[in-house]
Amino acid sequence: MGKPATSCPLHTADLLDLIARLGDEQRYQVHQIELAHNLETEYHLSALRGLIDQYRYRLSAQSVGSVKQVGDGVAIVSGLRGVMADELVQFPDGTYGLALDLDHNYVGCVLLGADRNIHAGDIVKGTGRVIDVPVGEPLLGRVVNALGQPIDDLGPLESPEKIVRRPIDYQAPSFIQRAPVSEPLQTGIKAIDSVIPLGRGQRELIIGDRQIGKTAIAIDTVINQRDQGVYCIYVSIGQKMSTVAQIVETFREHGALDYTTVVVASAEESPSMVYLAPYAGCAMAEAFMYAGRHALIVYDDLSKHAIAYRQLSLLLQRPAGREAYPGDIFYLHSRLLERSARLSAAYGGGSMTALPIVETQAGNIAAYIPTNLISITDGQIYLSTQLFNQGIRPAIDVGLSVSRVGGAAQNNAMRAVSRHLALDIAQFLELQIFARFGTELDRETRKQLARGERVRAILTQPQYEPMPVAHQVVVIYAAGQGYLDDVPIEQVRRFEVHLLGFLQQQYSGLLAEFSAGHWNPQLEEDLQHALERFKEHVWRK
Repeated sequence: MGKPATSCPLHTADLLDLIARLGDEQRYQVHQIELAHNLETEYHLSALRGLIDQYRYRLSAQSVGSVKQVGDGVAIVSGLRGVMADELVQFPDGTYGLALDLDHNYVGCVLLGADRNIHAGDIVKGTGRVIDVPVGEPLLGRVVNALGQPIDDLGPLESPEKIVRRPIDYQAPSFIQRAPVSEPLQTGIKAIDSVIPLGRGQRELIIGDRQIGKTAIAIDTVINQRDQGVYCIYVSIGQKMSTVAQIVETFREHGALDYTTVVVASAEESPSMVYLAPYAGCAMAEAFMYAGRHALIVYDDLSKHAIAYRQLSLLLQRPAGREAYPGDIFYLHSRLLERSARLSAAYGGGSMTALPIVETQAGNIAAYIPTNLISITDGQIYLSTQLFNQGIRPAIDVGLSVSRVGGAAQNNAMRAVSRHLALDIAQFLELQIFARFGTELDRETRKQLARGERVRAILTQPQYEPMPVAHQVVVIYAAGQGYLDDVPIEQVRRFEVHLLGFLQQQYSGLLAEFSAGHWNPQLEEDLQHALERFKEHVWRK
């Protein structure tokens, strides 16, 4: 049998010799085959070059680590070399964590979600992104969580092109960037605007036992900012969702939700979300300040925030100090509140006013967290349980309350009528204690006691009824100058309502002058004339 035919490669010289022996027709056929082969080859080569250009491999470095321990919302991760403080890290199930504790041998991460699907040995990747939240006007009127995500069932944030993001932790304005606090921020509460005035850019602590009206003061202040050009951020820390729903509904009823953002970290959420909430709210308010606008932020309350941070710190195995709080608990709140300021005109002239709230136990203002916050802030509004039980609303203790800004944050009219108010109240309280002994009192002392009772009564105020500054000026002047001395205590509230109605009808121009902060002898004389006319022709009838 012969050998089977085998194919062998045809060399170029042999191909040329074979073509030379062929006829013209055969040569034409071979030429056509060669041309088609070259075109097909060129097509495949161009396609291959396109694929190579499209899927070109590039080398990239990524910080990775592995989970060593996880539980209670905290993960201990080894590796992650080069990770930044407050950097977001991602776990295999898509959950994000926050690098909070940077140690030589490990990174302590607090989880921003559930830890059910995270196990020891899982690979953790660094994102290179410091945690931030959305800021700007699209958040007004919305209820969001500590990450800036809407939780009010109203859909995603509107105008996504206007939404910018801002780191939740930011350096406080320097001394050069700041301006003195001299512009008033009206709370609408007579006892505060007259005796403990607030200014834009100030940090005023609201302190007292639970359930005596701390949140009510903050809510009234937010409601009073309507048409004042002040954007409000209300941060609810560790409260029940039912309480938050009531507060949101109150804002909506009084038209305050249009210029307010509510940031919620409820009691049911993880300590990490409670820890982040005030910083997220601060970033939202800070964006308005640096844009040259005015913002008011309420932290309700920072005692629960400190408890959440203590829990995280103990889980991260940090050493405990006084009352089991970590050593940096003071820095935790100081770096938050120092960001509130009034900027100078060269930096836009915006402001951020802070109203932190802290809860005391049995009136103990010398506890660890309250004393920390008292030393950080620019004054405190102290609410007394004893006054609250006596029916005085708001239950503000004038003796323990103070504003370190003082009259610099009042308009001229309010400063003129309330200059001696705090001293008069203090003298009345001393006389009241003296009168309890049953000693015979002279006529002048009885008169002073009666006037003090009426001043005290005029400073009481129903909740959710903030009062314009012009109305406050009128009623405080009337009480301090003795126009209420012959009015029975139980009729003081009625006298106030009728007086304000009379002035709005007959002396609206005078109220406009007081609203603008104007005060001079002629305006005072006009006010005296109006009060005398009211008592003679309206009240006595």
